[in-house]
Amino acid sequence: MAERTYSIENTIAALAEAKKYSTLRDILSTMNPSDLASVFEELDNPSALPRLFRLLPKELAAEAFVEMESETQELLIQGFSDTELKEVVDELYVDDAVDLVEEMPSNVVKRILRQADAETRRLINEMLKYPEDSAGSIMTTEFVSLRPKMTVEEAEKRIRRTGVDKATINTCYVTDQGKLIGAISIRTLLLSDHDAVISDIMEENVISVTTTDDQEDVAQAFSKYNFSAMPVVDKEGRLVGIVTVDDAMDVMEEEATEDMEIMAGMSPSERPYLHTGVVETWKARITWLLPLMLSAALTGFVLNHYEGQLSSCLVLSAFIPLLCSTAGNSGTQASVAIIRGLALDELDMSNLGEVIWKELRVALLCGVCLAAANFVKMIAVDMALLHNGVTVGVAAAVCLTLVVVVLFAKLVGCSLPILAGKLGFDPAVMASPFISTIVDALSLLIYFRLADLLLHL
Repeated sequence: MAERTYSIENTIAALAEAKKYSTLRDILSTMNPSDLASVFEELDNPSALPRLFRLLPKELAAEAFVEMESETQELLIQGFSDTELKEVVDELYVDDAVDLVEEMPSNVVKRILRQADAETRRLINEMLKYPEDSAGSIMTTEFVSLRPKMTVEEAEKRIRRTGVDKATINTCYVTDQGKLIGAISIRTLLLSDHDAVISDIMEENVISVTTTDDQEDVAQAFSKYNFSAMPVVDKEGRLVGIVTVDDAMDVMEEEATEDMEIMAGMSPSERPYLHTGVVETWKARITWLLPLMLSAALTGFVLNHYEGQLSSCLVLSAFIPLLCSTAGNSGTQASVAIIRGLALDELDMSNLGEVIWKELRVALLCGVCLAAANFVKMIAVDMALLHNGVTVGVAAAVCLTLVVVVLFAKLVGCSLPILAGKLGFDPAVMASPFISTIVDALSLLIYFRLADLLLHL
């Protein structure tokens, strides 16, 4: 696929340089909108973008424009005449126009709104009032609405008359005085008698979301119910829009990316990696690295406190990395599993006791296996072959510590994300960097206390 894209980019660039616009039009008009957006973004000569964009059919141009990154969109808008900008804006669905307005600088936004018609401006301003990351902020108002007393023949006529500009006609929604009372698929309409009444054949138990519902919850509903569109109602039950499956997929990708970045100890970024500046990337990372570095000073305090025990048995220091890394990995395993469960609504605060009980048993099994393997290694390699000062007592202290720290690490890893979610924080914050910092200090405390008891340091 990469080689194919590279070949297309070079072909388009060569044809553009040779001004073979007729051939270019034939090639571009057959391409998928997403592929067009990718090719346009990778062109070495950005100044050629407006010329190439003008070769596209109007509808294809709008679809490709929506798929582009905001930087490319802004570059194109700057090269558009007012007439060209109006043509693009007129072809956009309202939710795509809202996304465009949210991402553009104020001077570009003013120009976009000037070219939009009065009704589009009203809808854009109305949708911008919904809370960020809510169902209202990602919905579109282009849907087919039917009346309950319509016949199938009347409904089909309405769909033919109004459906061309709608986001989807696969599912039509039945409203009575604006309130959502049912839904009907195009399949049902086509297979029903022309004189059948909509209220008799519609699905009455319609699953919907409200304008203030979190967009992540909406995306999960798509996964659960396998919908292609989800109706959005206001607090009075009036149908105000729909969320389509492509927008739900964008939300899933956005939320998954955000969780991955937070779990890795970075501030989330909405821009692609190669389009993010060095300073912006530095800011996203340093804001996490600084507090994590300072919190890691706890480990230094523990080492300083037990300096005497270390000096009396230097071999203990050789096993600190083993204990800390094992504890960190154990905590991360538990936290990632729990964060995933929380994200998929499989777990909540009411499951805390059940989760802790399960992780206790898992930790005990893992700890005993790790301790047994490490004990054999320490006796067979460290004592018998390396003669590095390891004794049976030291091996026992290290292996017993392994069991205990794995136990504590998994308890910390499974409980902190649930508690964070209960307190209103993103559970992903309690992922590997944060948990590793906590369990490192905890592991050393346990290690030196057990070594003190077993070896009488």
